[in-house]
Amino acid sequence: MNPNVEKIIKLPLYQRLLILLVLLLSLMGVFVYFLYMPKMDELKQLQDKNAQLQTKLQEDQRIAGNLSKFKAEYEKMQEQLNQALTELPNQKEIPALLTSIAAVAKDNGLDILQFKPGNESPKGFYAEVPVDLKLSGSYHEAALFFNAVSSLSRIVNVSKVSLGNPKENDGKTMLSIDCLATTFRFLEETKGKK
Repeated sequence: MNPNVEKIIKLPLYQRLLILLVLLLSLMGVFVYFLYMPKMDELKQLQDKNAQLQTKLQEDQRIAGNLSKFKAEYEKMQEQLNQALTELPNQKEIPALLTSIAAVAKDNGLDILQFKPGNESPKGFYAEVPVDLKLSGSYHEAALFFNAVSSLSRIVNVSKVSLGNPKENDGKTMLSIDCLATTFRFLEETKGKK
């Protein structure tokens, strides 16, 4: 037999038990350090990932439970967008809209002294199209014109209204009316980007 093993066998019992205990503790330490601790770290990571996935699953289930509500809301918003787009003319409809504004002025008894479309300015998905108007007519005719413009199917804002130079003409007070009519145009380029 090996002389080292014989030496250990001849040791008193408490020393042999102590050597056995140290050997077992060393084996357990190697096991814990190299196998158990890495597996515990991996388990913790997997538990964290599981918790995240469970949260996402619950959120997805909540959304799926409300899917019909979201679809109905989407369809309603799509309908509102389509309605809004009917109020925002595209590039081809702008001349007709401007002509209709001029026709509304004529229909309400106003004389058009100046009709000057300005440069449009983009504002996101739409552009403002300003038109400087110089009109001549009575206060009552101007009020009828502004009311008729507000009733157009397209959005037209009238601002910077200035009434002046009252002149008597055939028993009627005629005014010089300056205003800025602003309509809005849908920018089709942004429609394709979404």
